[in-house]
Amino acid sequence: MRCTECDEMAIYLQLPLHVDSELMNPSTNLEKVARYLRSIENGDFAYIADLFSPDAVLEQLPNRIYPNGIKSGVSSMAEAFEKGRKLLSSQSYELKSCVADGDKLSVEVLWTGTLAAAFGSLAAGSQMRAHSAMFFQFKDGKIVNRRNYDCFEPW
Repeated sequence: MRCTECDEMAIYLQLPLHVDSELMNPSTNLEKVARYLRSIENGDFAYIADLFSPDAVLEQLPNRIYPNGIKSGVSSMAEAFEKGRKLLSSQSYELKSCVADGDKLSVEVLWTGTLAAAFGSLAAGSQMRAHSAMFFQFKDGKIVNRRNYDCFEPW
């Protein structure tokens, strides 16, 4: 079933970060994922870390950047976040669709990142794009699993 709040999430992703203090402390899984994506865009790691259970599993399936995929825990999030902030001058998520089922939430997004530094054959200032499916599992209001399928456009 299509998530009935998907359009509200798309609108939320377009709002300035400070607009709605109610959404600063989201109560639904959908609001949490929307805030998660906005926090990545805005570089707000403190909020991101608070969304995850300490024993959460983060997985990226094989893609152009991680040919063998990668599985990690919350302890490595801060380092990965900082690497991303140094590599990218900006990034954004365009919500395409979402599906909710109890404590599971899936979103389809188009991610666009602008490079702050050269990456592979790409010069600083170049844009990267990935069509992504992100699957979240929640328990007791926290993310316990996040699995990404990232399909990067050619570069």
